[in-house]
Amino acid sequence: MARGPKKHLKRINAPKHWMLGKMDGAFAPRPSTGPHKLRECLPLVLILRNRLKYAITGQEAKMICMSKHVQVDGKVRSDPTFPAGFMDVVSMPASGDQFRLLYDTKGRFVLHRISDEEKKFKLCRVNDVYITSKKVPVVTTHDGKTIRYPDPLIKVNDVAKVDLETGKIVDFIKFELGATCMITKGRNRGRIGTVQHVERHPGSFDIVTVKDAVNNSFATRLANIFVIGKDNQPLVSLPKQKGIKLSIIDERNKKLRA
Repeated sequence: MARGPKKHLKRINAPKHWMLGKMDGAFAPRPSTGPHKLRECLPLVLILRNRLKYAITGQEAKMICMSKHVQVDGKVRSDPTFPAGFMDVVSMPASGDQFRLLYDTKGRFVLHRISDEEKKFKLCRVNDVYITSKKVPVVTTHDGKTIRYPDPLIKVNDVAKVDLETGKIVDFIKFELGATCMITKGRNRGRIGTVQHVERHPGSFDIVTVKDAVNNSFATRLANIFVIGKDNQPLVSLPKQKGIKLSIIDERNKKLRA
């Protein structure tokens, strides 16, 4: 009988979007417990070794982390299995790299290069708003942050723009019709569009209809919606596909033209 937390992760059971080879070994790096869920994160070792190719082995990636070269949201992280997730800013001052973790239209993490100005903040989805026993108003966000004394207009499903240096909310975007959003879970993960309609289902899942830039409509659960801007003006720069999912035929034609 298993006692205590699991410490291993078999390669076959690792999330598909990590894109690990099936025959590259028996195990995969199991992410540490942290701000993002195991199946919705990318451990630092995979960023250094599999994506950026700064390390050949896990041991080398560990040395880079232990040398305090990797920062997530402006804080040094020396744990090679630290879970970086959606909207996190991963920076390496020694190499001058700075990325924001976003999704492509196939639901895989993209290391999207950002400017010095953009690395100073991140967007956080508000998951809960409550008042503590000491009467302090608090919001909790999708990446495990607890922020005290937020703007009283901030509600659940809104998105706060957080300054990474101070940890304070500097701006927020309401979840409303016409807002620009990115889908962060489900079949449509990585797609970007504007909120068209919200279907309320008390006791079940609320359904949101979203329309993308080429007028394709799709529906997803309200919990999967992450607002990134309004009036088609996202607060963060986007990967090159701009969240438009191509059909299989369009994708094939694009490859043939290339």
